[in-house]
Amino acid sequence: MSKHKRGRIIFHVDMNSFYASVEAAYDPTLKGKPVAIAGNIEERRGIVVTASYEARGKGVKPPMPLWEAKKLCPDLVVRKPNFDRYRKASQEMFRILYEYTPLVEPVSIDEGYMDITEAVASTSAIQLAEIIQSRLKKELNLPSSIGIAPNKFLAKMASDMKKPMGITVLRKREINRVLWPMNTKEMHGIGEKTAEKLNKSGIDTIGELAKANPEHLKQILGIHGLKLYEKANGIDNRLVDPDSVNEFKSIGNSTTMPKDLTDVHKVKKVLMNLADSVARRMRKKEVYAWNVQLTIRYHDRKTITRSRKLEYPVRSHQDLFEASSALFDKYWNQEPVRLLGVTAMDLVEKSYAYKQLDLFSYKEDEKKHQLSTTVDSIRDKFGESMLLKGVQLSKDRSDQLRDQKRRGTSLEKDFLRENLFKDKDE
Repeated sequence: MSKHKRGRIIFHVDMNSFYASVEAAYDPTLKGKPVAIAGNIEERRGIVVTASYEARGKGVKPPMPLWEAKKLCPDLVVRKPNFDRYRKASQEMFRILYEYTPLVEPVSIDEGYMDITEAVASTSAIQLAEIIQSRLKKELNLPSSIGIAPNKFLAKMASDMKKPMGITVLRKREINRVLWPMNTKEMHGIGEKTAEKLNKSGIDTIGELAKANPEHLKQILGIHGLKLYEKANGIDNRLVDPDSVNEFKSIGNSTTMPKDLTDVHKVKKVLMNLADSVARRMRKKEVYAWNVQLTIRYHDRKTITRSRKLEYPVRSHQDLFEASSALFDKYWNQEPVRLLGVTAMDLVEKSYAYKQLDLFSYKEDEKKHQLSTTVDSIRDKFGESMLLKGVQLSKDRSDQLRDQKRRGTSLEKDFLRENLFKDKDE
């Protein structure tokens, strides 16, 4: 029987309590201790972002307020997030995965899919998973869980079933016994709001979702309902795509000035407008950015790009403006400027950004997001000029924004692949 006929073999590799584990690998004195990673650790409002399994065993879990976590676990060791340290560990993790197959699809900083169908010719899938898990622990001192299944959805569900240091095989013929009794909110791809909509329709378990009327699901959830129906029945035809990371890493806009600019005040107005437009698109896609890139094209057509890696993921127009403005102040050579571009890079979905941020700040950002969404709907209905702040208004605004309706400008395409995941001068 050919390999293709016997189906694909997919791994989902998920690092266990990644931030806390990286801190323990960096500082061996933390081994075996209850550790929490939290923002604003000096303040009462601090929120636990992640916790070691020792801390979880005492009831500490995100998004718990830090004061409550310390009450439950008086000997809790608290550390601030160190994202540079986590990124380095992530790079080493994926380096190991790529040694076994080129078909690796990073999903986030601490998890990814592998298509190992062709890699298991001389060994079993379970043996290969054991080798990878052992190497991650031995070489990086980091624990992981690996789900093994015929598709990405089932592999993801499997990796969640045994933590830490678990290896779980989930076959399609087993889903009625293993998955269907589970509550819908435990299913990958279903958030609280979706679960609430399903519950109101009398669908509480994955099994009930799998047996529901597809047209009814489409009616209450749109096309997403049909995708969930398929996954609940173990159907997921998505390929492990190593290039998908390149498709979802940038949202940018640029504009050519009606006349070359040397007035910094006017330049900042343009940057504010561009940041506002990029932020709107980020809100619609529900993503955050780790990196902001500024493009400057001078009067002689010389073009430079400079980027700034951010301390935490952002999506507000103010954050984008401040980052691009700082880059302009640092790298502008005083020559007349013909074109400016602002690009949000290294994007992550909102659910992933939730893991990165101090959750108090995240909730505050959600309030701002609700206001911004209202503003966006008004602009969509009545035009871009509605509800703009004073600094964003200028008599030549129509010229400044004439290119903003374009999506995926040629300028962005020219520099995207070259600059993806790279830090230019910052």
